[in-house]
Amino acid sequence: MPRAVTPPADASSRPAGLEPGSFRDPESRVFYAGEEVFRALSPDGLSDFEALRGTGLLDDDRVVRTELVADGAAGGRAAREGLLVHEPAGVLRHERIPFVSYPYEWTFSMLKDAALVQLDLLLASLEHDLVLKDSTPYNVQFKGARPVFVDVGSFERIREGEPWVGYRQFCMLYLYPLLLQAVKDVPFHPWMRGSIDGITPRQMRNLLSFRDRFHRGMFTNVFLHARLEDRYADRPDQVKQEVRRVFKKELFVANVRKMRKLVERVSWDPPEGVWTAYGERNSYTDDDAARKDDFVRQVAATQPWNLVWDIGANNGRYSRIAAEGARTVVAVDADQGPMELLYRDLKQEANEQILTLTMNLADPSPGLGWRGLERKALPDRGKPDLVLALALVHHVAISANVPVREFVDWLSSLGSALVIEFPTREDPMVKKLLAPKRDGLHPDYELGYFERTLSEAFEIERSERLESGTRVLYFARPKRG
Repeated sequence: MPRAVTPPADASSRPAGLEPGSFRDPESRVFYAGEEVFRALSPDGLSDFEALRGTGLLDDDRVVRTELVADGAAGGRAAREGLLVHEPAGVLRHERIPFVSYPYEWTFSMLKDAALVQLDLLLASLEHDLVLKDSTPYNVQFKGARPVFVDVGSFERIREGEPWVGYRQFCMLYLYPLLLQAVKDVPFHPWMRGSIDGITPRQMRNLLSFRDRFHRGMFTNVFLHARLEDRYADRPDQVKQEVRRVFKKELFVANVRKMRKLVERVSWDPPEGVWTAYGERNSYTDDDAARKDDFVRQVAATQPWNLVWDIGANNGRYSRIAAEGARTVVAVDADQGPMELLYRDLKQEANEQILTLTMNLADPSPGLGWRGLERKALPDRGKPDLVLALALVHHVAISANVPVREFVDWLSSLGSALVIEFPTREDPMVKKLLAPKRDGLHPDYELGYFERTLSEAFEIERSERLESGTRVLYFARPKRG
């Protein structure tokens, strides 16, 4: 059965293929065995899972497909490697999520949809006297445009008088990032990438003006939240006792429903601008666009591709073409606007094949968290079989000042087949990028130099100059040995 997350590239060097990002819950730990993913459960964790299994929530398609397995080898391995403080009492097997992504790579609507899934599952679990012990978006993954909750170990029995223990975490990792972008038009990605725990109530309060407190949900969830934290920062035990004395399950449910309404109302739309409205036909003749479509389509048909990266995906035109011959396509672009619009379209189509990510390839997501292993860099989550780098090299080389050889070397390090487009210096877009630059810069941005560099790392199987004469397409495979 498929695994819930993609094993790290160096999984075989760790005990039982241990998932380094799953250590925060002492009751369950994820590990890999071959091509499958398992979750070891403590006695308490197994008891909570049995309660969950009796609710029917595991049949909800928003929850990763999961089964309890009588796999002695997997259980024995979990026990031998000491994955849990307690002796493992049970082992789960999970569905595979084709490619792992993180909240700081999602678009606004992706983060919002993940929040709504988490709140809906929390409300559903409360009907069965269960609760989610945390509220982190890292517990949600995307199958294309469909959010899936993957941390089955997060469900546990509710404790009498227990408030919403994940409220603060939900605010820091869901609500505040969404409000920051919706109200202040400030992208949340740098904030979430900069802190694995999110934005604190005090930080969020300090980012807002006096007038912002009158936006729906701001006063209670930001200003009052921050004020109470400041007041009771050195008396957490007293606060906990007071809350438990007056807290009822009905109040818990009401608070979660109120939060869901708030999240549902939060909205953001990409600005109307050249990149949002940008389409390949804006700088291509109809003939060039058709020939480029055919080139990519023919490559997509050469073999079944398991994983394709479309880097610099823009409006997803070529992600869709690549998907004709691929199991999974990861569409990446530095501009959130086109990715947001593409995600909305894919969601409406119920597309589970194309995953949209917002990421600057000149500053890609690094390894983050404890020992830099909790959140993995892009290539460590599963290397592609094919990379599309269309209408991209000039942005990387000229706008980001990355030497052409460095960019080709990075592509070569992926070990994948490659479709790449090189716009010459005569191309209108290249001229636009070079216009503000000092004469003589980027001497390496020349067609002949690019072709020599490309041929050193790849076997070029096919090339085609488009009719306009300023763009050349290449299909290449990595050299072996």
